[in-house]
Amino acid sequence: MAAFLYQLGRLAFRRRWTFAVLWVVVLAGVGVGASLAPAAPDSGFSMPGTESQKALTLIEERFPSAGADGASAQVVFVAPGGEKITEGKNRSAVDTFVSEIANGPQVASAASPFTAQAVSQDGTTTYVNVSYKVAAKDLTAASRKSLEDAVQHGRDAGVAVEVGGNALTTQPSVGGATEGIGLIAASLVLLVTFGSLAAAGMPLLNAILAVGISTAGIMALGSAFGLSTSTSALANMLGLAVGIDYAVLIISRYREERAKGHSPQESAGRALGTAGSAVVFAGLTVIIGLAGLAVVNIPALTKMGLSAAGAVAVAVLVSLTLVPALLGFWPHKTLARRVRKGTDKVEAKGSGGKANGGALWGRLVLRHPLPVLLLAVVGLGIMASPVLKLNLGTTGAESQPTSTTERRAYDDLAKAFGPGFNGPLTVVVDAKGTQNPQAGISKIADVLRATPGVVHVSPAHVDTAGDTAILSVVPSTSPTDTKTRSLIESIRSERTSITAGTGMDFSVTGSTAINIDSGQKVQGALVPYLSVVVSLAFVLLMVVFRSVLIPLKAAVGFLLSVLAALGAVVAVFQWGWGASLLGVHATGPIMSLMPIFMVGIVFGLAMDYQVFLVSRMRESYAHGEAPHDAIVSGLRTSARVVVAAALIMVSVFSGFIGAADPLIKLIGFGMATAVIFDAFVVRMAIVPATLVLLGRKAWWMPQWLDRFLPRVDIEGESLARRPSVEQKLVDVNSVH
Repeated sequence: MAAFLYQLGRLAFRRRWTFAVLWVVVLAGVGVGASLAPAAPDSGFSMPGTESQKALTLIEERFPSAGADGASAQVVFVAPGGEKITEGKNRSAVDTFVSEIANGPQVASAASPFTAQAVSQDGTTTYVNVSYKVAAKDLTAASRKSLEDAVQHGRDAGVAVEVGGNALTTQPSVGGATEGIGLIAASLVLLVTFGSLAAAGMPLLNAILAVGISTAGIMALGSAFGLSTSTSALANMLGLAVGIDYAVLIISRYREERAKGHSPQESAGRALGTAGSAVVFAGLTVIIGLAGLAVVNIPALTKMGLSAAGAVAVAVLVSLTLVPALLGFWPHKTLARRVRKGTDKVEAKGSGGKANGGALWGRLVLRHPLPVLLLAVVGLGIMASPVLKLNLGTTGAESQPTSTTERRAYDDLAKAFGPGFNGPLTVVVDAKGTQNPQAGISKIADVLRATPGVVHVSPAHVDTAGDTAILSVVPSTSPTDTKTRSLIESIRSERTSITAGTGMDFSVTGSTAINIDSGQKVQGALVPYLSVVVSLAFVLLMVVFRSVLIPLKAAVGFLLSVLAALGAVVAVFQWGWGASLLGVHATGPIMSLMPIFMVGIVFGLAMDYQVFLVSRMRESYAHGEAPHDAIVSGLRTSARVVVAAALIMVSVFSGFIGAADPLIKLIGFGMATAVIFDAFVVRMAIVPATLVLLGRKAWWMPQWLDRFLPRVDIEGESLARRPSVEQKLVDVNSVH
């Protein structure tokens, strides 16, 4: 591989205009496809194989109209000063709203709450459910304005009016203002690292082009594959981070080769032959981790994983071809200013070379490997301890700031109708094939009403065939309360006794039930997912490093960093430690998809740093250095790059903490934290300390396995043995 990439690097450097124009044409072509493609439909969220999904499917089959995806608004009215909403001008304001909105554009129905018995027991609060004929994204400006005007008229009448539902909800921003701050921080890190505007700008240009292509590709394929805004946001997050990091690795190696006296074109070839090989295998590990999310069998998670894997693949291809082309445009300006001015000397090779921060740290680890290892492992273990209290679920309007009308509507309903009103359970009774379905449905409803923790069971809504019913069950506790979870589990566990003698069956769904099923499905899929992904990556790392213990150490280090990051997520988003500093307005359960998605991403990035760091140690060892000297050499040459790459990723991921979308905010924080732990604790402390303790055993591999595995030459041994093109020309000229 090193020889192929060496030739590719020289070709891209020489044909710089061809490669640059080619990628611009690709971007333009994909962009045109994205502009012509229809908007992606709202494919919703599904959990195949769960009871809640089974119930939703039954509802769609037996109640076609109930499965419609039309927009809705739940408008809440609260009388002022303890007055009754059912009396005088307050009631008149509600009636006026109903008559006004019922005739509004795209409205399907809006019933009076007084006939629907939607008034609180104390008579102070009521609500109106407004249903629309189209989905929220298809509502016209006139429809939204009609609702807003009707709401304002109610407020003008002196009644407090708040709006829940999705009719007025706008699509949350993906990154917020802090995303730009993250890019600025990444730019500063690049400038400090390279000391050159050209070298700092190339990774940004490389990443922006790669993200542009992948984003346009997702938009172009969105309608065909149902890719959502969150899908492209996560792909952008990863594509931007790895696009910068991979370019940084190649450019850093190019500068090293220039320092050794090679010409610009030769340096570009050698940089791609060595660092480019690391980029290929680092990218493959990220892709394996993301594509492996398909094992979980959650469609939304599969789409996110495959889209992000595609973005990483694009970033790898762009980095391998565009970066050497850009080096061809600015072969000298890429070097640090002091080098261009001739004030910086060429660094010596080997363990006795120039002592920088990486080398000094490596020598410290050599002297105290066991204390460094124990301190790092114990520290990560303490950070990981909150994971034991991890509570999976989802959050809704209660997680939004109180400045939003959705949150105020949620609070008003909870206060007036009880905390469980915002998260009713939906019980679907299947009486098909029974002789007396009405009697069976009534029996099930009576049992549910007598169940502890249930405050209300609605009258049965029966389909036209009379053999399927929907019951709305309001619990006494809030949707995120563990008692509500226990209630669902209790109802399900007593299903056999409840339906005994009826010949019927029922299923429980609703947001809380979906949360429980999602969490169980994710937890059940975690072990198979890790088994598949870690096994594939283990083999890949054995091929790269020709070692059995190093891939094992890499996997253990990954587990430590991801558990510590999840512990930080629990502490902030579930326990509320420092939550206000991050704009987290309400604590609660961690989104069900978060842990496994984070595991997939962190695994790939952890292997990135493993390849970046250990490949240089392996290269020094393969070129004849002793194991301990190879550790110092690897840290001297790669520690600065790994630190810069990690700081860049932290900057990019931190930018997404400002997102309004809770899932993006969660992942942004979790990823930034995971990168800090993995790069600075695992890779810079645990990895070298373990290698020191293992000595030559770290590079041990059975001979039969060594013969069986293919050789990819990631450390560039073939390049070290072959003379450069310039040296060949000198030899030819000397002969003549």
